[in-house]
Amino acid sequence: MHPETLVRDHTIYACVMGSRAFGLATEGSDTDRRGVFLAPTPLFWRFEKPPTHVEGPAEEQFSWELERFCELALRANPNILECLHSPHVEHVDDTGRELLALRGAFLSRRAHETFARYALGQRRKLEAHVRLHGAPRWKHAMHLLRLLISSGDLLRTGALTIDVGDRRESLLAVKRGEVPWPDVESWMNRLAGEADEAARRSPLPEEPDRRRVEAFLVRVRRSSALQPDAYEEVVQGVVDGGGRG
Repeated sequence: MHPETLVRDHTIYACVMGSRAFGLATEGSDTDRRGVFLAPTPLFWRFEKPPTHVEGPAEEQFSWELERFCELALRANPNILECLHSPHVEHVDDTGRELLALRGAFLSRRAHETFARYALGQRRKLEAHVRLHGAPRWKHAMHLLRLLISSGDLLRTGALTIDVGDRRESLLAVKRGEVPWPDVESWMNRLAGEADEAARRSPLPEEPDRRRVEAFLVRVRRSSALQPDAYEEVVQGVVDGGGRG
């Protein structure tokens, strides 16, 4: 089965991410699309397994197979967790709605480490750019601040909200280079410190609810295997593709 067919025919959840989801879109902003597809269970019975992710077919589109998506979400991958909380859902079926109902099961205090580690990596890149060019990539600085804000809010409240709300204008001012870099650094330091403090008293559990997520995945795989045409679809894909997925 061609990877694009998996996205076209088996997507369970699709949303818009990036600036449009964060409330930071301006004229000319790209539309970043992310999604989750459920590869038919019989595809896993072959030597060549279905892909864990697919880029495309549209520009700025990226999708994960459900199992890979759940694995990354359980590890508190920032991009994956944010994908589950996009305010702009373009497609969702019954399985996708089950996935969204599990959003809370993926959240844990692990998010402090993963968000902080990602933020530190991005900040080092910004600082390297400042040393070389005298100024950071302002758009990247804005998005790092947004991530730190989101992280702190998550740890403090136990809920992940990715739209920046009334912080929009302050963040866009950073993107336009209107805020001096030392002030941006101070803001980053303050947000990181607030996140550290919030983590110590966070209402989030220490670990995600892996058992609940795994039960969902097993149930979905079993249901897919029992679909009347599931095996025939795979066999036809082998015949048409010469054994390639």
